[in-house]
Amino acid sequence: MIFLRTASAFVCACALAVMIPVGAAQAQQGPLRITIEEGIIQPLPFAVPDFQVETGEAAQLAGELSRVIAADLEGTGVFREIPSSAFIAQYSDFNAAVQFADWKAVNAQALVTGAVSVSGTNVNVKFRVYDVVSGTTLGEGLQFSGTTEGWRRMAHKIADEVYSRITGEGGYFDSRVVYVSETGPKDERKKRLAVMDYDGANVRYLTDSSALVLAPRFSPSGDRVLYTSYESGFPRIYVLDVGSVQRRVLESADGTMSFAPRFSPSGQTVAYSLTQGGNTDIYTMDINSGQSVRLTNTPAIETAPSYSPDGSRIVFESDRSGTPQLYIMSAGGGEAQRISFGDGRYGTPVWSPRGDLVAFTKQNAGRFHIGVMRTDGSEERLLSASFLDEGPTWAPNGRVIMFTRETQGEGGASSLYSVDITGRVLRKVATPEGGSDPSWSPLQQ
Repeated sequence: MIFLRTASAFVCACALAVMIPVGAAQAQQGPLRITIEEGIIQPLPFAVPDFQVETGEAAQLAGELSRVIAADLEGTGVFREIPSSAFIAQYSDFNAAVQFADWKAVNAQALVTGAVSVSGTNVNVKFRVYDVVSGTTLGEGLQFSGTTEGWRRMAHKIADEVYSRITGEGGYFDSRVVYVSETGPKDERKKRLAVMDYDGANVRYLTDSSALVLAPRFSPSGDRVLYTSYESGFPRIYVLDVGSVQRRVLESADGTMSFAPRFSPSGQTVAYSLTQGGNTDIYTMDINSGQSVRLTNTPAIETAPSYSPDGSRIVFESDRSGTPQLYIMSAGGGEAQRISFGDGRYGTPVWSPRGDLVAFTKQNAGRFHIGVMRTDGSEERLLSASFLDEGPTWAPNGRVIMFTRETQGEGGASSLYSVDITGRVLRKVATPEGGSDPSWSPLQQ
């Protein structure tokens, strides 16, 4: 367990637009703030000197904490780390006054300092966030406590706090991703469920590779995962407890195939696709009683349902118009409204946790894309393009999307990538093996 204690709250007096030059930012008075709306032309320079050791054997841990915090922030594309080789100031005392002139000299606009104490397996980390330009703190009395085993979580939580205090946005670093780990050649691919930290660390396997598994989806509380398994020979939906790895099947009638599940925001209902008699429609099921309700009833293939954050609507994929397109209907069913009208085929829609956008996969002119649009279908933007990009999932703050990319000419190997909603910050996510079908968890509690 990790706890945060905040002695004083940060109140922003003014905003720094991300597209103005750094020189203009240096004339800024008052607390520093980045507004994340459009592409970042010039990321904000920041420094994270190694945290100081206060008590215990914490020298290595202090350095590792600093490195993970810096990697989290720089990985957003919003921040640029100033390397320690450029430092003028010698940071050796957490309680000493900061010499802001020394940090301004190396162009740092934000500074993160910290101190670590260790007692047995218990760790306490104190930290501060400074606006170097105005010479003020963006937070005092900040600290986390935990165990040596959970030091990476502490680093991610500190990075979330720094990110939030400078951008005003919620963080996403203290989160996990469940995905399908892939090994072997394309014609003998082995797949098993795995869960990891958002940055690819701490991978843990949840199933073996004896049966094909697809489309894992985190619950809103992050403690359970829905997925589709072919172990019976037909696709069936299972719900798995991430902690105990215990699972159970969500029963469906004989002769049917169920797949593409996703939790409702309450976590008590599952929306999914069911094929019966050659027809595929969207259903919901109460996860406790097993009672199901049919939401669509057309000759089309209708699949990939995803709830709005308030649970009132569902976006889904249907070929009722002749090609796969995106539609929105009430969470209780009824008439659906088409929202995709561009060239090409649309699929795998996922509602943003902020409620403002829908992410999707688009196939057009021989290329695959990850894109976003407003929930009325307006302002469509394509964020990626490759031989095969598919299956988007949102970070908890609705600012980053992770997806699957299959590279042509590498035996069909799949990897996980992330891209921010501006489309400018595209990164490969490190995994021990191939990866596909990611699903991002909410922030951990």
